[in-house]
Amino acid sequence: MMLEKEFILRDNVLVVRLKGEIDHHEATILRNEWQRYLHDENLKHVILNMDAVTFMDSSGIGVILGRYKEVMTKGGEFVVCGVHGYIDRLFSMSGLVKVVRIEENEEDALLSLGVAS
Repeated sequence: MMLEKEFILRDNVLVVRLKGEIDHHEATILRNEWQRYLHDENLKHVILNMDAVTFMDSSGIGVILGRYKEVMTKGGEFVVCGVHGYIDRLFSMSGLVKVVRIEENEEDALLSLGVAS
């Protein structure tokens, strides 16, 4: 299954919604598109919605950590939501839960950044 990506601009927040599988090939494409948005739009904050992700390997972890570092360098905030099941276990095993802020859903993530939904 291909990875479907949706990039939405809300004030100074980039909302990234993903659906499907993040493998090595898809991770490379995702990284390139995501970086383009961060640079072209000069956005400060990111919300990553993982609610519809069914598979992710270590290359997906790398993409998330890389974008997290970019956002933090800009003094922004990086929030992940929709982390459950397999993805929750992967986040725990990789240590991502200790690095990124996790909210239950996209609405809570937006509110945590001061953006009304």
